[in-house]
Amino acid sequence: MNFNEEFELLLRACYPLLYIPTAEEERLEAAIAQSAKRVGSRNLYLWDFVEGYRDNPNNTGFGRRNPLQALEWVEKLPESAAGIFILRDFHRFLEDVSISRKLRNFARSLKSQPKNIVIVAPEISIPSELTEVLTVVDFPLPSASEIETEVKRLLGASNSALDGKLIDELVRAARGLSLERIRRVLTKAIATRGYLEPEDVELVLEEKRQTIRQTQILDFYPATEQISDIGGLDNLKDWLLRRGGAFSDRARTYGIPHPRGLLLAGIQGTGKSLTAKAIAHHWHLPLLRLDVGRLFGNLVGESESRTRQTITLAEALAPCILWIDEIDKAFAGFDGKGDSGTSSRVFGTFITWLSEKRSPVFVVATANNVRELPPEMLRKGRFDEIFFVGLPSQEERKAIFEVHLSRLRPHSLKNYDIDRLAYETPDFSGAEIEETLVEAMHIGFSQNRDFTNDDILEAASQIVPLARTATEQIQFLQSWAASGRARLASRSQRLGSPIEPLNDEL
Repeated sequence: MNFNEEFELLLRACYPLLYIPTAEEERLEAAIAQSAKRVGSRNLYLWDFVEGYRDNPNNTGFGRRNPLQALEWVEKLPESAAGIFILRDFHRFLEDVSISRKLRNFARSLKSQPKNIVIVAPEISIPSELTEVLTVVDFPLPSASEIETEVKRLLGASNSALDGKLIDELVRAARGLSLERIRRVLTKAIATRGYLEPEDVELVLEEKRQTIRQTQILDFYPATEQISDIGGLDNLKDWLLRRGGAFSDRARTYGIPHPRGLLLAGIQGTGKSLTAKAIAHHWHLPLLRLDVGRLFGNLVGESESRTRQTITLAEALAPCILWIDEIDKAFAGFDGKGDSGTSSRVFGTFITWLSEKRSPVFVVATANNVRELPPEMLRKGRFDEIFFVGLPSQEERKAIFEVHLSRLRPHSLKNYDIDRLAYETPDFSGAEIEETLVEAMHIGFSQNRDFTNDDILEAASQIVPLARTATEQIQFLQSWAASGRARLASRSQRLGSPIEPLNDEL
């Protein structure tokens, strides 16, 4: 059901008070005007704080700088007069007791009248006493067809050639932007040269990055890491490489559904975050990083709104990678108590979307402590696969040393005894190996020479790996993976450790 269908259904069902969070006032009002004509030819009344009502001579200026008067205008019209009253930025006045009381009165009196009050605001800000009377309606970002129509209109107005390939690239790049932002960035490009060219796609992408940054929930993350930058994890790499073309039209024709995503569970510093970045680079998809902690707001309905906003934006930018780092910390031990059930609703919305999504949003979630994850998150159907990423074996440590030393000292790689380095660093994670090399470089730099094998071994002797300081947690993770609850990311994965034998009771 699209926005117009849902909105018209609410009009026919006599929902008197609607709340639509969007920054696209112009586009929303055009959509509401279309619905108003289809549902009994209802009149539109537009109000804002500065100019009051201004849609016809009878009410021009009425309610200027007086939000209570704006509501009283609804009562001045005959009960049989059908109308939709759009109140811009009215969320700022909802805390006023007179406004709140008036709206609650309307919730009863307008049920039998063909009138609807629509509050339009850039964000959801609803006091608790109004949550039962206000119905929140989502207004989605422009679809691909809407963007294509706008791009063609701008190109036609500038007498630019309508190159089909360029239009497709611009539409794909503009997914997730408002029409106003699309107009602004393309008009700027046209004003510069008088026409559009393929290089202007980068301008659109930069505008998209700016938009995502402004959400303060998602980050547009640059992904330059490659699959070859990951040492070891051969099973995981093979799984990813087989799905490299899964987002193509050819895959849809073959009958393959869009991949859902991965849950990478395991020990800290073993390459889970690096894998998320490498997937985006290898599949040539934008990488969005979600900080789940930012979803939770202080106002009633704000957290749920941010969750819906995040899902909407991710789907509008699809195909893309949605990276959720350390998801276990976000939903650790939640029970919905003490926050009026906000955590439960946010979590429920999120996992329902994971199960039911049809859009090409590939979710990569990482978790260090699976004990903290709710069981619902681990149920089949949320992700395509759950991989366990454990401590690297000696062969994998050798590969990790080769990756880092090839980047740091590509011309003197042969000077390092990588076999010995891998042997002398048991139970080191990939992050700890990297830190060892950094410390070795400090040693060499402080003595005005290049760092050597001995420097690396000295640095390694000074580092206490996590395997020694978090033995219990690692034993649990290994036992959890050994029970068959996750697929091993490495062919040479060690589920037993020289630190301590597995505890079968876990």
